Amino acid sequence: MNAQVISFNCLLKNKTGQLISSTFNREVLTSTAQNESMLIGLSKGLQNVKSGEKRTIAVSAEEAYGFYDPKKVILYPKLKLGKNLRLGQTVSIAGKSGTIRTYTVLAYHDGMVSLDGNHPLAGQDLIFEIEALEVRDATPAEIDESANVVSTQMLH
Repeated sequence: MNAQVISFNCLLKNKTGQLISSTFNREVLTSTAQNESMLIGLSKGLQNVKSGEKRTIAVSAEEAYGFYDPKKVILYPKLKLGKNLRLGQTVSIAGKSGTIRTYTVLAYHDGMVSLDGNHPLAGQDLIFEIEALEVRDATPAEIDESANVVSTQMLH
């Protein structure tokens, strides 16, 4: 399967049909490499799409944002996060290795805060209703760079 660069409109729904978001995605590079794309199911569903084509792509949680992992919920000292912290707010924390991770504030405890490192859509089967607006084969340079892979663009 050839990698493509696609610009498309997208309605994202959960499996019961409830609308989650509506986006326009410009020049997204599709990829089928299992380890490269968080949204491998969407990337697979976009393969060989033609300009003007409409598709409904059902993606399991496993091939979307993964299953919900309770091990990604951590306790963190509230003092290290600032005073204006709100429930549901996202915060970024640099780990010991220097990797920055994003968490959602879940709850307050005595001097601590529960933070959830799961993607907000983790554990959900998703339905992407797409309309391809522009489609072209990716150049070898774009494939090598892979900086604009669908997983980095589709952060609903």
